[in-house]
This record gives sequence, C-alpha cells and structure tokens, in this order.
Amino acid sequence: MSALHARWDAAAFRSDLESTLIGFVDEQASWLTELGPDADRLVGHARTSVTGGKRLRAAFGWWGHHAVAGAPADEDREALVRACGALELLHASALVHDDLMDASDTRRGHPSTHRAFEQQHRADGWTGSAQEYGSAAAILLGDLLLSWSDELLRTCGLPAERVLDALRFFDLTRSEVVTGQFLDVSAQARGRADVDTAMTVLRYKSAKYSVERPLHVGAALGGADADQVRALTRFGLPLGEAFQLRDDVLGVFGDPGATGKPAGDDLVEGKRTVLVALALDALPAAPARVLDEALGTPLDGAAVDRLRELIRSSGALDQLESVIEHLTGTALAALEESDLDPEARVALARLADEATQRTV
Repeated sequence: MSALHARWDAAAFRSDLESTLIGFVDEQASWLTELGPDADRLVGHARTSVTGGKRLRAAFGWWGHHAVAGAPADEDREALVRACGALELLHASALVHDDLMDASDTRRGHPSTHRAFEQQHRADGWTGSAQEYGSAAAILLGDLLLSWSDELLRTCGLPAERVLDALRFFDLTRSEVVTGQFLDVSAQARGRADVDTAMTVLRYKSAKYSVERPLHVGAALGGADADQVRALTRFGLPLGEAFQLRDDVLGVFGDPGATGKPAGDDLVEGKRTVLVALALDALPAAPARVLDEALGTPLDGAAVDRLRELIRSSGALDQLESVIEHLTGTALAALEESDLDPEARVALARLADEATQRTV
C-alpha cells in the first residue's frame, strides 16, 4: 500500500490534468480569439466546461495503461496525462449537450452553457430568440469540445501506433455515447421505459464511457493484448453500471449542496431511470400513476419529498442499492482474478469505491 502512495498522488494527477486541459484550451484560444469577442466568449465557456469535476474517466484511463504496462516512464508521463485529458474533453462535450437536452439550469452550481448564453442574449438586448441562441451555442460548444478530444488524443505524444489503437476504442466510445443519448431522448419522448430499456440507456449513455472505455483507451496506449482488454471489460463494465446507478440515486436523493443540482433534479427533468422504472413496477396502480404523471413537471420541495417517499416505499431504492453492491462485487472479483499489474489492481479497487460510494 505504501508503494501505491509513493507512486500515485490523486490530487497531483488532477492538478496536472487541469493544467493540461486549460493549457490546451489556451492554445486554441491563441488563434480563435482573433475572430473577435463572440469567439472569445465561446472559448471562455470551453474553459469553464473543462474546469473541475471528479476526473474519474481520466483516472481510469491512466490506470488502464498502468494495468498492462506498469508505471509510465518519466518521459511518457506528460503525454499520458494529455491522452487522459482527451477523455475529460469528451465528458465535457457530453455534459454540455446533456444539459441542453435535459433543459438543465445548472452544472456544478453554475448556469449550464445554454442558460448562460440565453442570459447574455437577453442582457445585451439582441434580436431573435434568446432560447434558440443559447441552444445553438451549447450545440456548437459541445461539438467543439468533441473535436478537441480527438485532437488532444492524436497529438498526445505517445507512439503513433499505440495512439492509433487507442483511437479505435475512442471512436467506438463516441459512437456509443451519441447513440446512448438518443436512446435516452427517445425513452423520455415516449414517456415510458421498462427496467431493461432503462438499463440499455444507462449502459450506452454513461456506463461504458465512464469506466470500461477509458480503461480500454489507456490499455491500448500501453500496448494491451486481447486478453488484457477482456480482463478490463470484466472489471469495467459492471463497475460502470454501478457508477451510473449511483448517479441515478443521487439524481433523486442527492444533497443539492453537494451535487450542484436542484433537489430531485431527475424527477423534475422527467428522467426514466432504472430507479424510476423499478418504482413504477413495484408501486400499486394509484401511487404509480402519481409518480408517473409528476415526472417532468415543475416540483417544489414538498412535491419532491412526496415522490421520494413513494420511491422509498416501493422498495426500489433498497433494490437498487443491492444491485450496486452486487455489480461492484462482481467487478472487484474479476479484478482480483486478473493478471493485471498488482499496483494497478489496488488503485482500481480504490477507484471502484470512489465511483460507487460518492455523494456527488
């Protein structure tokens, strides 16, 4: 355990990663801001979008590399941090688009991108629709961040053949995220989603790109073979599902002071999550109808509390906690049985705990 502490400083990693991301945005700003104040504002919001966060995807990328290649050589460390930064740019892109599609007002305690640009439109007294302007800005910023994620990985500085291998996983990741988002939008539009549908949305919208694919990208950069990739999948896929199920719990029961989101935000947004699907399945007809009809409507604190109690009383929360525990145990058992680097296994077990027991 002491060796792990000596070789891995999570706070230092996050600091290096943030410096790398801000430095990359600044490189882009060096020519984009020559296009005038509008471009400067867009870049400013890009900078905000890549600031802060848990950085779990980057950490899984780092330890996916370490799991197959051991600790990176000093001369490769900066390049690997840049490659991990690409995963965070992808995440930032997904959040900007997700907030727009969910009509979220806030992100990490600040106005979401589309809301910030709406406010600017109104404050400056511009013509046309402030809402459409904000939507357009969020779409374009998300696209820009997505493009930058590819650029940062391609130019990270690791050997070209390893980067090409990693890009294959990265391409797959982006296709899965976009398709998963559309599955989610479609489920919300239909106004219903059974547990199986909700799990499919969860897996492709978030679970795979949060844990499994970052592990694959990092491992490919380390020269992983097919057996090592499969070992990382056996750990990463169930853990990613547990990670997102924890997010679903926090979306209903999380503390706004910790999450930076309003109380019961998923209920207000009408998200058809696994938690909601389980509750609707378990509740008697009348209370199930109350929950179903309340989803996606304006809710005050008292209404959120009533819906929370319905979900609790259905047994869905306890059931989901059991599923999270089971998936996490499955992931950790697969990790323990693997032939991956021992130091990486210790670190990945810690990350598993951080991912599934978090409060934000």
